[in-house]
Amino acid sequence: MTTRGKPPEKEEFAWILDYLPYGSTDDKRPSYQKKPLVQAVGENHFVLMELVPKEGKVPEIQSRVYIGDGDRDLIDHVKHRIGHKDLSHGAQLELPFILESTVKHHEDRFVKFFNDAHPITNRLHMLELLPGIGKKLMWAIIDERKKGMFKTLEELHERVGGVHSPEKVIVNRIIDELKDDNIKYRLFTTPPRRPRNQ
Repeated sequence: MTTRGKPPEKEEFAWILDYLPYGSTDDKRPSYQKKPLVQAVGENHFVLMELVPKEGKVPEIQSRVYIGDGDRDLIDHVKHRIGHKDLSHGAQLELPFILESTVKHHEDRFVKFFNDAHPITNRLHMLELLPGIGKKLMWAIIDERKKGMFKTLEELHERVGGVHSPEKVIVNRIIDELKDDNIKYRLFTTPPRRPRNQ
Protein backbone atom coordinates (compact mmCIF):
# COMPACT_ATOMS: atom_id res chain seq x y z
CA MET A 1 0.00 0.00 0.00
CA THR A 2 1.17 3.51 -0.70
CA THR A 3 2.37 5.48 2.29
CA ARG A 4 1.03 8.94 3.00
CA GLY A 5 3.28 11.95 3.33
CA LYS A 6 6.25 10.52 1.42
CA PRO A 7 6.48 11.84 -2.17
CA PRO A 8 6.30 8.96 -4.67
CA GLU A 9 9.36 8.05 -6.67
CA LYS A 10 9.24 9.38 -10.21
CA GLU A 11 8.29 7.04 -13.00
CA GLU A 12 11.21 6.00 -15.21
CA PHE A 13 9.23 4.12 -17.85
CA ALA A 14 5.76 4.59 -19.27
CA TRP A 15 3.55 2.62 -21.63
CA ILE A 16 1.92 4.47 -24.51
CA LEU A 17 -1.89 4.44 -24.43
CA ASP A 18 -2.65 6.87 -27.28
CA TYR A 19 -0.97 9.27 -29.69
CA LEU A 20 -2.84 12.56 -30.24
CA PRO A 21 -1.39 14.27 -33.34
CA TYR A 22 -3.37 17.46 -32.62
CA GLY A 23 -2.93 17.48 -28.87
CA SER A 24 -5.65 17.51 -26.25
CA THR A 25 -9.29 17.89 -27.28
CA ASP A 26 -9.55 20.58 -24.57
CA ASP A 27 -7.06 22.73 -26.50
CA LYS A 28 -9.22 25.28 -28.35
CA ARG A 29 -6.42 26.71 -30.51
CA PRO A 30 -6.49 26.15 -34.28
CA SER A 31 -5.05 22.79 -35.43
CA TYR A 32 -1.90 24.31 -36.94
CA GLN A 33 -0.93 25.73 -33.52
CA LYS A 34 -1.41 22.46 -31.63
CA LYS A 35 1.47 20.15 -30.79
CA PRO A 36 1.22 16.34 -30.68
CA LEU A 37 0.69 14.71 -27.29
CA VAL A 38 1.01 11.18 -26.00
CA GLN A 39 -1.14 9.71 -23.22
CA ALA A 40 0.66 7.10 -21.15
CA VAL A 41 0.62 5.16 -17.90
CA GLY A 42 3.66 4.85 -15.63
CA GLU A 43 5.14 1.40 -15.15
CA ASN A 44 5.64 1.38 -11.36
CA HIS A 45 2.96 3.59 -9.81
CA PHE A 46 0.49 3.61 -12.73
CA VAL A 47 0.49 7.40 -12.92
CA LEU A 48 -1.56 8.60 -15.90
CA MET A 49 0.18 11.39 -17.78
CA GLU A 50 0.52 13.37 -20.95
CA LEU A 51 3.92 13.42 -22.63
CA VAL A 52 5.32 15.66 -25.36
CA PRO A 53 7.09 13.59 -28.03
CA LYS A 54 10.32 14.80 -29.62
CA GLU A 55 9.94 16.68 -32.90
CA GLY A 56 9.07 14.26 -35.71
CA LYS A 57 8.78 11.22 -33.41
CA VAL A 58 5.58 9.15 -33.24
CA PRO A 59 5.71 6.62 -30.36
CA GLU A 60 3.79 3.43 -31.06
CA ILE A 61 0.75 2.58 -28.97
CA GLN A 62 1.54 -0.23 -26.48
CA SER A 63 5.27 0.57 -26.59
CA ARG A 64 7.40 1.13 -23.48
CA VAL A 65 9.29 4.44 -23.41
CA TYR A 66 11.93 5.89 -21.12
CA ILE A 67 10.80 9.09 -19.34
CA GLY A 68 13.38 9.29 -16.53
CA ASP A 69 16.26 11.70 -16.17
CA GLY A 70 18.85 11.53 -18.91
CA ASP A 71 18.71 10.88 -22.65
CA ARG A 72 15.29 10.01 -23.96
CA ASP A 73 14.79 8.60 -27.48
CA LEU A 74 11.17 9.48 -28.16
CA ILE A 75 9.87 11.73 -25.40
CA ASP A 76 10.88 15.37 -24.99
CA HIS A 77 9.27 15.85 -21.58
CA VAL A 78 6.38 14.92 -19.30
CA LYS A 79 3.74 17.63 -19.69
CA HIS A 80 1.59 16.83 -16.65
CA ARG A 81 -0.30 14.22 -14.70
CA ILE A 82 -3.90 13.54 -15.77
CA GLY A 83 -6.91 11.71 -14.38
CA HIS A 84 -8.73 8.70 -15.81
CA LYS A 85 -11.52 10.97 -17.06
CA ASP A 86 -8.95 12.92 -19.14
CA LEU A 87 -7.95 9.86 -21.16
CA SER A 88 -9.05 9.70 -24.78
CA HIS A 89 -11.53 6.98 -25.72
CA GLY A 90 -8.68 5.06 -27.38
CA ALA A 91 -6.49 5.34 -24.27
CA GLN A 92 -9.31 4.04 -22.04
CA LEU A 93 -9.71 1.02 -24.33
CA GLU A 94 -5.95 0.32 -24.30
CA LEU A 95 -5.50 0.72 -20.54
CA PRO A 96 -6.60 -2.79 -19.40
CA PHE A 97 -4.36 -4.49 -22.00
CA ILE A 98 -1.34 -2.33 -21.12
CA LEU A 99 -1.87 -2.88 -17.39
CA GLU A 100 -2.08 -6.64 -17.89
CA SER A 101 1.21 -6.56 -19.86
CA THR A 102 2.79 -4.49 -17.06
CA VAL A 103 1.57 -6.89 -14.36
CA LYS A 104 3.05 -9.82 -16.32
CA HIS A 105 6.27 -7.84 -16.93
CA HIS A 106 6.63 -7.32 -13.15
CA GLU A 107 5.04 -10.58 -12.01
CA ASP A 108 7.35 -10.96 -8.97
CA ARG A 109 6.02 -7.72 -7.49
CA PHE A 110 2.41 -8.92 -7.64
CA VAL A 111 3.18 -12.44 -6.46
CA LYS A 112 4.88 -10.76 -3.47
CA PHE A 113 1.66 -8.79 -2.88
CA PHE A 114 -0.34 -12.04 -2.54
CA ASN A 115 2.37 -13.52 -0.29
CA ASP A 116 2.68 -10.45 1.96
CA ALA A 117 -0.90 -9.08 2.09
CA HIS A 118 -2.06 -8.50 5.66
CA PRO A 119 -5.05 -7.12 7.60
CA ILE A 120 -5.60 -3.35 7.36
CA THR A 121 -8.13 -3.21 10.21
CA ASN A 122 -9.69 -5.83 12.51
CA ARG A 123 -12.39 -6.43 9.90
CA LEU A 124 -10.68 -5.77 6.58
CA HIS A 125 -7.81 -7.58 4.87
CA MET A 126 -5.81 -6.21 1.94
CA LEU A 127 -6.85 -9.21 -0.17
CA GLU A 128 -10.52 -8.24 0.24
CA LEU A 129 -9.84 -4.98 -1.62
CA LEU A 130 -9.30 -7.00 -4.79
CA PRO A 131 -12.45 -7.29 -6.94
CA GLY A 132 -14.07 -10.72 -6.61
CA ILE A 133 -12.19 -11.73 -3.45
CA GLY A 134 -14.39 -12.07 -0.39
CA LYS A 135 -13.77 -13.71 3.00
CA LYS A 136 -13.92 -17.29 1.67
CA LEU A 137 -11.31 -16.75 -1.08
CA MET A 138 -9.18 -14.60 1.23
CA TRP A 139 -8.95 -17.49 3.72
CA ALA A 140 -8.24 -19.97 0.91
CA ILE A 141 -5.28 -17.80 -0.22
CA ILE A 142 -3.99 -17.38 3.36
CA ASP A 143 -4.30 -21.14 4.10
CA GLU A 144 -2.49 -22.05 0.87
CA ARG A 145 0.40 -19.65 1.40
CA LYS A 146 0.97 -21.14 4.89
CA LYS A 147 1.90 -24.36 3.07
CA GLY A 148 4.45 -22.46 0.98
CA MET A 149 4.73 -19.04 -0.64
CA PHE A 150 3.39 -18.60 -4.17
CA LYS A 151 6.11 -18.38 -6.83
CA THR A 152 4.00 -17.30 -9.83
CA LEU A 153 0.50 -16.00 -10.51
CA GLU A 154 -0.19 -19.21 -12.45
CA GLU A 155 0.72 -21.25 -9.36
CA LEU A 156 -1.61 -19.09 -7.26
CA HIS A 157 -4.43 -19.87 -9.72
CA GLU A 158 -3.62 -23.61 -9.64
CA ARG A 159 -3.49 -23.79 -5.85
CA VAL A 160 -6.49 -21.51 -5.18
CA GLY A 161 -9.05 -22.48 -7.80
CA GLY A 162 -11.37 -19.54 -7.13
CA VAL A 163 -8.76 -17.01 -8.31
CA HIS A 164 -9.23 -17.61 -12.03
CA SER A 165 -7.05 -14.86 -13.47
CA PRO A 166 -4.92 -13.15 -10.80
CA GLU A 167 -3.48 -10.60 -13.28
CA LYS A 168 -7.00 -9.47 -14.30
CA VAL A 169 -8.02 -9.17 -10.63
CA ILE A 170 -5.01 -6.87 -10.06
CA VAL A 171 -5.73 -4.87 -13.25
CA ASN A 172 -9.35 -4.32 -12.17
CA ARG A 173 -8.17 -3.03 -8.79
CA ILE A 174 -5.65 -0.66 -10.44
CA ILE A 175 -8.40 0.72 -12.70
CA ASP A 176 -10.72 1.19 -9.70
CA GLU A 177 -7.97 3.19 -7.98
CA LEU A 178 -7.29 5.28 -11.10
CA LYS A 179 -10.99 6.09 -11.56
CA ASP A 180 -11.66 7.14 -7.96
CA ASP A 181 -9.55 10.06 -6.69
CA ASN A 182 -11.01 9.62 -3.20
CA ILE A 183 -10.68 5.84 -2.82
CA LYS A 184 -9.84 5.08 0.82
CA TYR A 185 -7.14 2.43 0.40
CA ARG A 186 -4.60 2.34 -2.44
CA LEU A 187 -2.76 -0.91 -3.04
CA PHE A 188 -0.95 -0.10 -6.28
CA THR A 189 -1.32 3.57 -7.25
CA THR A 190 -0.32 6.95 -5.85
CA PRO A 191 -2.95 9.51 -4.82
CA PRO A 192 -3.65 12.29 -7.33
CA ARG A 193 -1.97 15.64 -6.75
CA ARG A 194 -4.22 18.00 -4.84
CA PRO A 195 -4.56 21.60 -6.02
CA ARG A 196 -2.29 23.84 -3.92
CA ASN A 197 -5.15 25.85 -2.39
CA GLN A 198 -6.64 22.77 -0.69
